Amino acid sequence: MTDKEKERMKISDDIRYVGFDDTELEIFESQYPTEGISYNSYVILDEKIAIMDTVDRRGTEAYFDNLRETLDDRKPSYLIIQHMEPDHAANIEKLALMYPELVLVGTANVGKLIGQFFESDLQDRFTPVKENDTLSLGEHTLRFITAPMVHWPEVMVTYEEKEKVLFSADAFGTFGALANDEEWIADASHYYFNIVGKYGAQVQALLKKAAGLDISLIAPLHGPVHKDDIAFVIEKYDKWSRYEPDKKGIFIPYASIHGNTKKAVLDFAKELEDMGENVITMDLTKEDVSEAVEQAFLYDRIIFVSATYDLEIFPPMNDLLHHLKIKNYQKRKVGIIENGSWSPMAAKKMREYLESMKEIEIVEPVITIRSTRKASDADSFRALADAMKG
Repeated sequence: MTDKEKERMKISDDIRYVGFDDTELEIFESQYPTEGISYNSYVILDEKIAIMDTVDRRGTEAYFDNLRETLDDRKPSYLIIQHMEPDHAANIEKLALMYPELVLVGTANVGKLIGQFFESDLQDRFTPVKENDTLSLGEHTLRFITAPMVHWPEVMVTYEEKEKVLFSADAFGTFGALANDEEWIADASHYYFNIVGKYGAQVQALLKKAAGLDISLIAPLHGPVHKDDIAFVIEKYDKWSRYEPDKKGIFIPYASIHGNTKKAVLDFAKELEDMGENVITMDLTKEDVSEAVEQAFLYDRIIFVSATYDLEIFPPMNDLLHHLKIKNYQKRKVGIIENGSWSPMAAKKMREYLESMKEIEIVEPVITIRSTRKASDADSFRALADAMKG
């Protein structure tokens, strides 16, 4: 890591960053485009040494180099396993074999998952912990706080009481490599809505627990540590996990086959802007669906626009609606526009998706374009514009 990256991840003399900044990764979890990502791990140096999680197998060599440099021939006593997903747990077995006296610590569900991921029998090395159990390392004390389904069932976060550090597992994480040295908020919202977004109720439960802690620093498993912006970070997570919009405006994702639907959208967007609306359009045939998921959650209003294809929704739009449904999309004002040359069906199918979601207000009119938008459609578009006012 560069000196600048080290400064971004500095915690204290006793708590060190030993993670791996992957600047080459382009697709995370085989589906989310990203300009790299960091796999964060931390070491707490005390009478007894604790390692907080490991890293993805892509960073194994760099990770163990960092560990050796930080430990300086000392042997760790504990590996705290907050999350068993392979991008953080891939090196548990290797670490356990390297240090035979290392005790593995995690929730009971961690103990169940260890046997599924690794060939070695590590059960006799594992110590389960429960809500508010503590572990003394000497001057530092770890308090364990369960966070099930944020975003796996075994997850816990860890609060270090002396230096008031919250090791937050995947909560408060971001896409993007540390080396990018960019503002974290866009990467954070992209990450949250696609990775954690389904589990708003569980995030709210964790935030209630965190509210009782005096936190001076948040150390997530992806992305930069948070020091001076903790209140802002928690405010964003609170808003997002309550499914409240973060921005005022109309997001219009569209799926056009030959360009006529696209032209109708761009003309309508201009008309909405002339009315004073903040409008964001997205061509679903060109942008990754995860980007559309993020924008759909960020904005307070959305108009879904799709051509009909084989008497169904054109697949790029169907893909977006599928993702929104499984991510628990809710609490939005929604408009629908379809295009169809002889038997338009996209609106009916889109409505079926949307009516299966919580607190979705579908406004009228639902507009049907017959091949191309014409002057005779003007009244319908004007009526939809009025109905979509915030």
